[in-house]
Amino acid sequence: MKLATLKDGSRDGLLVVVARDLKTAHIADGIAPTLQRALDDWNFIAPQLDALYAELNQGKSKRPFEFDAAQCMAPLPRAYQWLDASAYNGHLQRMKEATGIDWVALSNREPLVYQGGSDDFLGAREDVPLPEESHGIDFEAEIAVVTGDVPMGTKHDDALEHVRLVMLVNDWSLRNLGPNDLKKQFGFFLSKPATAFGPVAVTPDELQDAWHDGHAAVKVRVDWNGVRFGELDAAEETRFGFGELIAFAARTRNLSAGSILGMGTISSADPARGFATIAEARAQEKISGGEARTTFMKYGDRVLIDALDGAGHSIFGAIEQTVTSSRRRRLVAAADSAAVAEGDAVAAPEGNVTAQPGADDQNGVACAQPTPQDAAV
Repeated sequence: MKLATLKDGSRDGLLVVVARDLKTAHIADGIAPTLQRALDDWNFIAPQLDALYAELNQGKSKRPFEFDAAQCMAPLPRAYQWLDASAYNGHLQRMKEATGIDWVALSNREPLVYQGGSDDFLGAREDVPLPEESHGIDFEAEIAVVTGDVPMGTKHDDALEHVRLVMLVNDWSLRNLGPNDLKKQFGFFLSKPATAFGPVAVTPDELQDAWHDGHAAVKVRVDWNGVRFGELDAAEETRFGFGELIAFAARTRNLSAGSILGMGTISSADPARGFATIAEARAQEKISGGEARTTFMKYGDRVLIDALDGAGHSIFGAIEQTVTSSRRRRLVAAADSAAVAEGDAVAAPEGNVTAQPGADDQNGVACAQPTPQDAAV
């Protein structure tokens, strides 16, 4: 089945069941109000959601409506934890060239995994506000799974039983901040802003034969500003599958229902197939010609990431995002607030205190107006 979370003004959104063709949906609040609530009692709730999914696909559901990915939050708008690995040989090799760190040797025996921020995920069609272009803005196309409760010490052979959902990911990175993060030997932090997820999460059985041995054999396409940047198979050339990754993550801790685990940036050893991240393209350019020519993203740049089944149909719905300036957003928001405050003061009923000429300047409101220089950010 396919599940999504609609915006409803709350932090965790409203759970909906989405048709297989991604055209219609049905609110699931009579079964579970949020996806996290469904994950907390999966064995009881999942069959009810699956029954609604069958009715929706058969045209028998009571209140279907047109599905709009732009109205979606991330399937899990916030999660108990977000763990991301690096399991693709091509990515490890190229990033070795880019950073000078032998990631290949480091992952010979066990996977590389870091813990990212999980309190503020982005929806698939949300703009991506970032503070500085100079930070090296980069996208990363990935596949991730959502787990149920995974007991500490779970072995590889049993780990896949705990996979509840599969998702598409854009793991945003700020490449120029990464080296300083790594120097501190405490892992990635400032270089990893909010992560985005495809609008729809699917159960593994929805992938049919494409879900095999802890891999999702789906074709992932990446377009940057409308130009194809990569077309890759998410199951090829990996060092570890999700079974090994889950077992590794649960070696010394329990994983709570709703934990998200990514396999890392999808990659191929064949550069002709393109790339799922700009950093790899730059590394390949260094390997081939000695100089990285491809620049990182600029404000206004767009990225589209989609995963297709064997018939060429979108599985999760596409991630379509535009990079924006977080500074400009703050300035515009401040200007809007000032305009609202001024309007309220002008419209105040007779007898109430109203704004006097120059009051905005005295209160500092005018200082929040963007300057022409700011507006160009």
